[in-house]
Amino acid sequence: MDTALIKGIIIGFSIAAPVGAIGVLCIRRTLAYGWECGFFSGLGAATADAIYGSIAALGITVISDFLIKQVFWLQFIGGIFLLYLGIKTFLSKPREDHNSEVPKVTNVYVSTLFLTITNPMTIVSFTGIFAGVGIASTNNYKHSMLLVLGVFLGSVLWWVILSTSISIFRNKIGFRILNLINKISGIIIIVFAMVCFTKII
Repeated sequence: MDTALIKGIIIGFSIAAPVGAIGVLCIRRTLAYGWECGFFSGLGAATADAIYGSIAALGITVISDFLIKQVFWLQFIGGIFLLYLGIKTFLSKPREDHNSEVPKVTNVYVSTLFLTITNPMTIVSFTGIFAGVGIASTNNYKHSMLLVLGVFLGSVLWWVILSTSISIFRNKIGFRILNLINKISGIIIIVFAMVCFTKII
């Protein structure tokens, strides 16, 4: 296996693993709707990571500079969307979660893709990590693409592990516990939204 691919997998996994707002959404959706919804929530984030990883790996400074200049509006929009999801999660009821129609996987995928894309500082993170492990921007596009593919696969691996682990316990959780999880998840997501706002003040 190519070393660039291996490095990419390690980077992608390490960036995805810390549990943030997307992780909370993935856990909550897995508990409420099942493995598929949880996994596709993570897949949206993995796709955004791959997009930002490709911009960093290919050294596309025009795009990265533009996105960083728009950080205020991107984070503001992301914060509003997080606030909406947090309130919606907090107010949701377990019986509605189990008896209502399961959300389309395209909807949960797009929502987390959008949330991750609205954080352009991810490009800075990728650029710093690539430089830290000795991977500089290069004209070797095969090397860069293998690196980005690895980032995507590493991120996907984490979301598979997380959604699968959570789904194992799904049927063992009663309505009261799930209701508590909804409240806690909603509060955590709202806190992440407030953090977004404080960063742009």
